[in-house]
Amino acid sequence: MSIASLINLLRSTRIDPFVEKNAQQQLETALANAGFNFRREHHLSATDIADFLVLLDGESIAIELKGKVKHRKAVYRQLERYTEHSDVSSIILLTASSMRLPAQINSKPAYVVSIGEGWL
Repeated sequence: MSIASLINLLRSTRIDPFVEKNAQQQLETALANAGFNFRREHHLSATDIADFLVLLDGESIAIELKGKVKHRKAVYRQLERYTEHSDVSSIILLTASSMRLPAQINSKPAYVVSIGEGWL
């Protein structure tokens, strides 16, 4: 499996973004059914908790799931903090809001996947 296969799974999975805990459960089911090795609510530190950490080919990919993003700068700062941790190789923001990220955050690949793509 590759990060491309993970991103394809995220793009094709129907996730209802309105209740974040339900969305996390739907994502957990999709990851498990696809055979990904992952941890849910992975503690990067006492205050930084990634929704998911997918272990893939020696890499650790943090996934942060956000329904409606009201404060884009706060979300970016959160992702920035996550990429400061040595156990994060790259980061994916899975969101129902339109949001862009730079190609890298703290020299680690950063991706945005729209939850809406799974409904197309």
